[in-house]
Amino acid sequence: MAADLVQERQKAHAYLDRLPPAQLSAVRGLLETMLDPVARAIANAPIEDEEISAEEERAVAEARDWLKHNQPIPHEEAMTALGLGTDGAPLAPEENNAQREL
Repeated sequence: MAADLVQERQKAHAYLDRLPPAQLSAVRGLLETMLDPVARAIANAPIEDEEISAEEERAVAEARDWLKHNQPIPHEEAMTALGLGTDGAPLAPEENNAQREL
């Protein structure tokens, strides 16, 4: 069985050695996607084709208008103000003392 694996690897390397640079780059990207579970999940995720509702459009317009008159609030600061860490987990009481109103 180990000999079969060694032969398979040798064949794969031989094929890689014969590829032109553009195809080699594509194969490398494919291998990275196959070996990275997050990249694989993103690649296999369904395409977002849901219509944006009028309510969502209004919310986005409202947020953009707010940003015209206010400084953006950093994610970490907003989460702390809500009593949460950047991972979404509740802060420990001693960490939660740093809350401020947004």
